[in-house]
Amino acid sequence: MSALPHVPPDHSDLREEPSSEPGPAPGLLWYLTEPTRTAVAIGQFAATRSLLRAAPSGDGHTVLVLPGLGATDASTATLRKFLTGLGYDVHGWGLGLNIGPSVGVVSGMRDLLRELAVSGKVSIVGWSLGGIFARELAREHAGMVRQVITLGSPYAMTDLRQTRVNPVYRLLARFYVAGADMPPPEHTRPPFPVPSTSVYSKSDGIVAWQTCVCTPAARQENVAVTSSHLGYGYNATVLWLIADRLAQRQNRWRPFTPPPGMSRMFPAA
Repeated sequence: MSALPHVPPDHSDLREEPSSEPGPAPGLLWYLTEPTRTAVAIGQFAATRSLLRAAPSGDGHTVLVLPGLGATDASTATLRKFLTGLGYDVHGWGLGLNIGPSVGVVSGMRDLLRELAVSGKVSIVGWSLGGIFARELAREHAGMVRQVITLGSPYAMTDLRQTRVNPVYRLLARFYVAGADMPPPEHTRPPFPVPSTSVYSKSDGIVAWQTCVCTPAARQENVAVTSSHLGYGYNATVLWLIADRLAQRQNRWRPFTPPPGMSRMFPAA
């Protein structure tokens, strides 16, 4: 997975021209309030369960959920339980702590996708770094992937200073596969091969929201929500959105439209 991210020796080589470079890391206030806002999201999840019971049900196809940097399958347990309740065949990644593109992680994800795809194409939901992994898996194995949904995933990042976890990423870099550099800039790559939905929040306190979006295309979309970075997997709006995207019939993808009465839950881009 040669396009998986790694800490480059010279950040200046990664930046685009100043006129097109996304903004810096999120503001300090957004960053410092991440834990509090996430706790609020978890509390609100319990209060919105009745609303989520009306979310579109699934067709039973396989869904793989990938955690973010420094997280395990425990972080996606609520999300996976919700999707299982809708009727999907849901799987965590089973690779322990996500420390980045280590040899075990890279080979493990490839093997897992091949195993799961035996019974049909797999939808992949990736949170933060997990979403970057999801997109690279889809680029490598488009025939195995039904769609990709990313949650606050900075796949369009051009400089590691656009995230608040830059020091952590640097610390773990010695474990990464040789040659695993940051993905090339999105605008230089071929069109993304499968349908994708990029979920982002302008109140994300960990990564610059501008790095989490793509140029809209025929089967590629960006959907804004109001969420902390650590709260995506508990946010009722995000859970509804994921359910809606997964419920689409295969090969019948359509852009997301908020259901009646829920438009306020999805801020304008």
